[in-house]
Amino acid sequence: MSGMVTEVRMPRHDEMTAYYRALPFANGLPHWEPADAAWHGGPEPWPPPRTPAGVEQLEEWAAADIKDDAFHPIATFVDGRCVGASATISFEVTVPGGRTARMAGVTATGVIVTHRRRGYLRQMMQAMFEAALERGEPLAMLSASEGSIYGRFGFSPATYRTRWELARHEAALLPAEPDPGSLELVDAAQAKEVWPGVHAEVRAHRVGELSPQPGRWDGLSDEADGTKGPLRYLVHRNQRGTVDGIANFRLPWSPTREHAGTLVVEALEATNPVAYRALWGVLIDFDLTKTVVAAGRPRDEPLRWMLTNPRAMRVTRQTDNLWARLLDVPRALTQRSYPTPGELSFTIRDDRMCPANNGTWHLEADGPVATCVPTDKAADLTLTLPALSSLYLGGMSTSHLAYAGHITAHTDGAIDRLARMFRTDPEPHNSFGF
Repeated sequence: MSGMVTEVRMPRHDEMTAYYRALPFANGLPHWEPADAAWHGGPEPWPPPRTPAGVEQLEEWAAADIKDDAFHPIATFVDGRCVGASATISFEVTVPGGRTARMAGVTATGVIVTHRRRGYLRQMMQAMFEAALERGEPLAMLSASEGSIYGRFGFSPATYRTRWELARHEAALLPAEPDPGSLELVDAAQAKEVWPGVHAEVRAHRVGELSPQPGRWDGLSDEADGTKGPLRYLVHRNQRGTVDGIANFRLPWSPTREHAGTLVVEALEATNPVAYRALWGVLIDFDLTKTVVAAGRPRDEPLRWMLTNPRAMRVTRQTDNLWARLLDVPRALTQRSYPTPGELSFTIRDDRMCPANNGTWHLEADGPVATCVPTDKAADLTLTLPALSSLYLGGMSTSHLAYAGHITAHTDGAIDRLARMFRTDPEPHNSFGF
C-alpha cells in the first residue's frame, strides 16, 4: 500500500460515471441494512435491489447532476481509481419558529468493499463538512443506511417515521362538522401541478420539513408499475376551489390472501385539519379493500385521535429518519427560536471534525430572538455534540439523553430548562428522503 496516491476531491465531469460505480445503489448492491424499513409500504421488508446501472443510465445521471448547483459530489481516488463516493445536496429545512436554515444533506455514500476500513469515509465527511461551512450551511443531515456508522461523525437521530396499518372494518371516524370542500380523483399531470403548492404551505409550518429538489414530482405517472399497479391521486379543494390537500395511493395486486385488498398510501399532505380528515376518510373506507397501509408517516399521526377506536391504527414499523449534525453551533442555534424564553451556558468538548464548536457557550433566547456566544462563565451543563444535534429540531427527549449519559448537569434545574427551551410540538417530521 505504500506509495499509493490518495486524493479526496470533487470528481471532474469526465470522472462522474466512475464516481457512480463506487456507489452501492448504482451496482444493484444493498444500500439499506436488512431490517424492516418504515419508509416502505409493501409487505416485504424493503424494496428489491435495483438492476445495475448501464453506461447510458450513468451518463444521464451525470448530465443531470452536473447541471444541479445544489449537488456537491466528493470522491476518493487511489492511484487515479475512484474507490469511494458521497455527496451533499443543499436544502433548506424548517426549524422551530417557522424559519428555515440552510442544510447540507449527505446522500449516496459508499466505499467499495476492497477499500473499506482505511479512513476514506471520514476523509470525505471532513471535506463535505468544510465545504458546507464555506457555503454557509450550519448543519448537515442524512438518513442513515446503517445505524452504527454515522454516530462517529457527530450525527444523531433527530426525527422518526413510522409505518402503520389499519383494518377497514375497524376504521370509523368520530363525528365532525360537514366538509364545505370537495374531493376529486385526478391524473398525474394534475397532481404534478398541485403538489408543489401544498408542500410549500405544509413546509412553512412543519419543523423538519425540507425544500424540494428540482423535479421532485416529475416522476409521477398514471402507468402501472408491475404488480404494484398505478399511482392514484386524490385531491381536496376548499370551498373556494383551492387545492389544500393531496394523497398518492396504490391498490397493488397480491398473490396471497393475507395481503390482498390492501390500499397503500405513499404520500399524503394537507394544509388544514378539514382537508386532512377528508382525505383519510376516503382512503380508510375505500371500496373492496380490507387494509390500509401508510409508510414514512409522522410518529404522532393526528389520524389516531380522529378514530372511534384509536387502537385500530397499529404501528408495524418505526425507525429514525433524519440524523442531524451541527457544523456551526452558534449559527445553528440562533437560526431557530425557542418556545420558552431562557438562558443556559453549556460546554462541548468532543467535536474533533468541527473543532470551532468546542468550548463553553452562553445561549439566551427570548421568543424569536436568540444569541449564542462564547463565555468564561461556569457551564450549567456539558453535552455531547451528537446530543445537541438530536435536540436541535426539538423532537427528542432531553431527560432520556441525560439518563443515557450524553448530558451532564452542573446546576440545579439545567436539564429541565434545556428541555423547555428546545422541545417542539408537534414533533418534527420530513415527508421525503434524499
